[in-house]
Amino acid sequence: MHVLIAGCGWLGKSLGRALAARGDRVTGVRRSAAAAAELRGLGIEPLLLDLADWHAMRAIPPDVEAIVACQSANSDEVDAYRAAYVEATGNLLEAARSLPLRAFAYTGSTGVFGQRDGSDVDETAPPSPAGASAEALAEAERLVLDAAHAGVPARIVRLSGLYGPGRTGTIERVRSGALALGTGDDVFMNFCHLDDAVAAVTAAIDRGRSGAIYHATDAHPARRREVVEWIAARLGIPAPRLPGDGDPIPDGRRGANRRILGERTRAEFQLTLAWPSFREGLAPFLPPRRG
Repeated sequence: MHVLIAGCGWLGKSLGRALAARGDRVTGVRRSAAAAAELRGLGIEPLLLDLADWHAMRAIPPDVEAIVACQSANSDEVDAYRAAYVEATGNLLEAARSLPLRAFAYTGSTGVFGQRDGSDVDETAPPSPAGASAEALAEAERLVLDAAHAGVPARIVRLSGLYGPGRTGTIERVRSGALALGTGDDVFMNFCHLDDAVAAVTAAIDRGRSGAIYHATDAHPARRREVVEWIAARLGIPAPRLPGDGDPIPDGRRGANRRILGERTRAEFQLTLAWPSFREGLAPFLPPRRG
């Protein structure tokens, strides 16, 4: 296939490299010319354009057979979220109508779920955004599903917290004390290793169903205290504690607390996770276990 990866950043580059290695022609969209040489080195043809600019869509090659919309916001501001997810996705979906597409895969986020009660959330659960940024993510999903109903072969792959080579911030947050024990450390954290994300998105391109929603997430959501204590032990440091430990958290500051499930996705695609939990996935980036 000729696959266009729209937003060919950290995830997109790994996906593009894997697709090129199996023989696909891959075009990667970036806004900066500085990324062109790196993409070529990975076997990806660079295409420089701003996805939020409708007129730029005319530069998309007319023989593209699959689009992966994995662009990301360049800040946490709501306007940045709307530009990256709503406007860019809408433009790509409109452009898709004139292309010989076999698949359109939108890599969304489990951030559309704002549950705070520790409940299980699978692929069938409706979005429950908590906040304007999450509302933008949910709106982008609606655009994708509406396009699928109108004949675009579009599907959604929601990603849990991504990590892997080049993105191991969870370790550094524990080391610095930014991720610590304390009030609220019973909330669940949900992870997905880069390798497993690439496998899920590739499967969605190859054999996903139009209008379907998939979850790329590991098999073992973990409470924050488990993550902190395990990483601290591997680092050989005391588990850090938050200042004011024990103080109640105001309702307005309570974050999401839910277990993201992906069993349906893995069963449909017959996927076996390379990294079933954060423990296996982060272990290569930590000192060996003592004793």
